[in-house]
Amino acid sequence: MTRDRASASSPERGFILVAVIWILAALSALAAIFAVYLSASAQALALNDTALQTEALVSASLELTAYQLTLAGDKDRPSRGSFHFRMDDADVLVTFTSEAARIDLNFAPKEVLAALFAGLGASKAAAKEDADRIVGWRTRAAPDSAGDEPSLYAAAGLNYGPRQSLFTHVNELALVVGLPPALVDRALPFVTVFNGSAGVDATIAAPEVVAALPVTGQDKPADALGQPSAPSSDPLAAMNSSSSAAAKSDVPTVKSPCYRIEATIHFSSGRRTASEVVVVLGDKVEPYRVLSWQDDMEPRRDAPRRRGI
Repeated sequence: MTRDRASASSPERGFILVAVIWILAALSALAAIFAVYLSASAQALALNDTALQTEALVSASLELTAYQLTLAGDKDRPSRGSFHFRMDDADVLVTFTSEAARIDLNFAPKEVLAALFAGLGASKAAAKEDADRIVGWRTRAAPDSAGDEPSLYAAAGLNYGPRQSLFTHVNELALVVGLPPALVDRALPFVTVFNGSAGVDATIAAPEVVAALPVTGQDKPADALGQPSAPSSDPLAAMNSSSSAAAKSDVPTVKSPCYRIEATIHFSSGRRTASEVVVVLGDKVEPYRVLSWQDDMEPRRDAPRRRGI
């Protein structure tokens, strides 16, 4: 009887052993899944914490910039400047530039737009055509005229027509019919929709922008595109002579309440990020208002000298 019981309990022990092994395997899989979940959660929390820290640092940059510009007053307000500060484990470099340094797509004369495109590599004929298309995009057609502008978009196979209103974003430039994408990419750093006027502050504008401006001085005549005629065929020489002529002209400095602020953040961990924000200055109740905010920008290499605050 004892041998029978021992032989009978042996299969039961085998089943119990198999069941225990399966339970241990299930618990091991559950532990592995939980470990992966914890790791993913930790990474997500870390990324979210970095994003929140970056947003807070950029907001601090805007506050400090608005404070400096408001403190200077309307008359002595600088057109551009820079400073840096440290907060927590990050070093922040802030540069600000008036939007008057850029050509406004909504108000710039056709001649200035054509001169800009010609300076960026387009032929004079193509530059004039591109300027016409930009003016056609932003201009409302007369009620009694169907206009030829929509037909150009239809002939190009596009399923949309010109806005016939002001540009709301510079990226709309890529939607204008006939403009080569490469030319649009080259033009984006020099145009804006926040200047608010047809004028440009030549003292802070890029050489490409200054070269597109008509020269009012009598020492340099302007051609049909509004560009000064340079004796040299070298584009760089023409750009430099145009810049100096514009600086000597008696055109009043253009002011704009809008500023482009770039905050480049260096974390102690070695991570580096940059954000670009366009703000319009307000009053004491609302010192500034954000018009555009773009993160993950490529930090500029030609950052000006830092000034601590």
